[in-house]
Amino acid sequence: MALPRSGIPLLVLAALVAPLAACGRGEAPVEAPRPVLVVQPSGGAEAALSAYAGEIRAREESPLAFRIGGKLVKRNVDAGAHVRGGEVLAELDPDDQRLQAQAAQAQLAAAEAELKRTTADRARFQALAKDQLVSRSALDAQTAAWRAADEQARAARAQSDVARNQAAYSQLRAPRDGVVTSRQAEAGQVVAAGQAIFTLAGDDGREVAIALPEARIRDFSIGQPVFVELWSAPGQRLPGTIREIAAAADAQARTYAARVELEGDAARAVELGQSARVYVPRNGELAALSVPLSALQRGADGRSAVWVVDPATRTLKSVAVTLGTLGDTHVPVLSGLAAGDWVVAAGGHLLREGQEVAPVDRQNRPVEPVSPKPKSEPVQ
Repeated sequence: MALPRSGIPLLVLAALVAPLAACGRGEAPVEAPRPVLVVQPSGGAEAALSAYAGEIRAREESPLAFRIGGKLVKRNVDAGAHVRGGEVLAELDPDDQRLQAQAAQAQLAAAEAELKRTTADRARFQALAKDQLVSRSALDAQTAAWRAADEQARAARAQSDVARNQAAYSQLRAPRDGVVTSRQAEAGQVVAAGQAIFTLAGDDGREVAIALPEARIRDFSIGQPVFVELWSAPGQRLPGTIREIAAAADAQARTYAARVELEGDAARAVELGQSARVYVPRNGELAALSVPLSALQRGADGRSAVWVVDPATRTLKSVAVTLGTLGDTHVPVLSGLAAGDWVVAAGGHLLREGQEVAPVDRQNRPVEPVSPKPKSEPVQ
């Protein structure tokens, strides 16, 4: 077989020229169907729920500290321990407080003895004054001495009570039933008055701490029902209510701190520190269908639209839709779609009207759109 000067076989040249000739005659090359990811609209509950990350916290959580300073000589509990109200958690060296209490008691005894003496002297002077055996000024002086002794005794008595309380403050007791969530001091350490030794989470209730966005703060209110889903138990939603919303936004994050209250069985189903999501329903949109945000396109008329696969021809058509409030991942579709429609979930900007496609699901498995069943004709 003769070769042309370029060295390319004539058959290869013919194969290369044939498509060009076909294009010259106006015959378009056959385009393979483009694979597209499709989904069916889901129930509107997911789209009408705003999700906010949070953490399980105790309703009453407070640091515990001694009211006096001293050397920590005994620590009775560790982090994670469950304690009862009134239980001794730690103790300071009580020697100094005991000595102060003894000194205050001795001062009180001396003051009471002085009061007893001045009381007796006053009584004698009153009897002598009746017989005019002492002057009025002497009686007044004795009365003043008695009053001074009485005040001294009252002051000593109060000082003794304070010293006795100080001695009792050398023991740190749990104010309520709860769980010790952290420990900040160890035996042998010298601590100051008010320095946190433990952090106690009370057993009175469990809440979820979340942050609400500044732009939508008016959508939330105290007592609003919500759902709480633990990261460790996906799909299981616990009922709750918004108990508290901060009056001012955080200066840096521009979010409002809020607390969601869990009660009864819901509170007993969670553990402190667990991660959770709080879902807040939006009024009036719970019945809508929803599609992923990535499915939204802009139609020819400028309205929001989605690509829908025609089940008969496996081609695309643009369908205008009416949307609700955008969610985090989905958006409610108030009109324009049916529950059985197959909607292109991604890559819609690369598609066109009437294009033939090959639908696949999220596991890359082919999807066969099913045409709606025709209505049966009435029996004659």
